Amino acid sequence: MPHNTGVMIPLLQVFVSTIGIYALLIVGFRFFGQRQLGQLTPIDLVIILIMGSAVETAMVHGNTSLAAGLVSSATLLAMNFLLSRLITRNRMANHLIGGGIKLLVSHGHPVVENLRRLGLTVDDLMSAVRQRGYDSLDNILYATFEEDGEITVVSKTAKKVNIPAPESSGSKAGDLPPE
Repeated sequence: MPHNTGVMIPLLQVFVSTIGIYALLIVGFRFFGQRQLGQLTPIDLVIILIMGSAVETAMVHGNTSLAAGLVSSATLLAMNFLLSRLITRNRMANHLIGGGIKLLVSHGHPVVENLRRLGLTVDDLMSAVRQRGYDSLDNILYATFEEDGEITVVSKTAKKVNIPAPESSGSKAGDLPPE
């Protein structure tokens, strides 16, 4: 039975390119765009839309056949499934890829270094705080940037809640702001 390597090699290239681009985008969004997860600005949305178009041709090497599209799609789905499984089963992978929870406010004071790392401004923080019903940081025990991009705010008058500890600049995992 003859093998048709003329078809298989381009599909293997699609497979390898798709994995490479997927990995590059995961790393890129992890280190350069964590705020995209929960707070898309119009500029962020445009970048994401253009990114999809820009990488599509490279993933399939200009091959617009159904086979190339199926290989690329199946590869993306498989990579996403495998990465999701890795993240849920491996704490270090979860931290490296997800970034962990970041402390944004501690005892009414913004943690500027973490805001800067996340690409957020004090104005972004204040907007999130106001959306949660607070007019200033004075009554906030702490606020965190969650792995899903949401900002959680806990008031100084809130009852003690057992939640995963945020990362603070220079703190160990598990350290909460002292009461």
